[in-house]
Amino acid sequence: MFSWKKLGIIFNPTISQPRPWMQEYAQCPTPFVLNEKVLRVYIACRPQRGTDMQYVSYPGYVDLARKDILRVVGVADAPLMPLGNPGSFDEFGIMPSSFVRRGDEVFTYYSGWTRMQSVPYTLAIGLAVSRDGGKQFEKIGEGPVLGLSLAEPYFVTGPVVRAIGDQWHMWYLTGRKWLFDGGKPEPVYQIARAKSSDGIIWRRDGVPIIPTLSEDECQDIFSPFFLGGKWHAIFAWRQPSALAGAYRLGYASSDDLETWVRDDAQAGIELSETGWDSQMMCYPQVMELDGRILMFYCGNAFGREGFGVAELTGYTVPT
Repeated sequence: MFSWKKLGIIFNPTISQPRPWMQEYAQCPTPFVLNEKVLRVYIACRPQRGTDMQYVSYPGYVDLARKDILRVVGVADAPLMPLGNPGSFDEFGIMPSSFVRRGDEVFTYYSGWTRMQSVPYTLAIGLAVSRDGGKQFEKIGEGPVLGLSLAEPYFVTGPVVRAIGDQWHMWYLTGRKWLFDGGKPEPVYQIARAKSSDGIIWRRDGVPIIPTLSEDECQDIFSPFFLGGKWHAIFAWRQPSALAGAYRLGYASSDDLETWVRDDAQAGIELSETGWDSQMMCYPQVMELDGRILMFYCGNAFGREGFGVAELTGYTVPT
């Protein structure tokens, strides 16, 4: 079982409002070691709603002191990349959730979303590349690297990518269906996996890999890491209804990255009694930094008030 110590909230854009396009939300906080002094946390943030009461989402970042990760030392001046052209899959939002160094380049995988009529949105997975160490990114094309297919007709989103040896692995969310709870559309999505030899062309079947606790459980970002001779993953899950729709954190383990065993009791972290993560914990991203295992995550209201971090303080093998 894991034991985590919550270190607290780091960045709340609703208070600091550092940029016109960064007024609320800091979703999908994804840490990336920029250099020996700075830990960069990439986020998806939003300006205030427009006159049409619709949101757009921009990719940005918050820089933290590597030796003092609770201290913000910088904020992006401009979005990492522009939103897509009219009619494209990322016209209304870009939400980065994975960054991989590849030689002198940095690949970022992101969720792009566009609006729909009968349901609020559809999503696909895009790829952009940085050649300046992670400051600015250029899309490899106008289309996604993972989009809709015969097996996945609704959406794909939330990519987390690991390059292990000569194999690239992506864990992502596959849309299973839409429900209508009191007339309100609610998506159902679960974790699936894709493989690649180059990080660009992906093979996938859209089959969920983690058991659900109920038929319509929603699962969110899946963050695998290696510790104690095996693979572990923290992920978020929730029920899709308005009453039971708050994310909690779950846990799964694997010996081979193929078969995952779910046991949420081993996650070792719960909602706080009060405060910014007392109602919800979501979008977890686990990393190793200078001998520490850290987990960045969002709290209440799907990260509207920012992100924080917890540190792993103990791990015991289940008996």
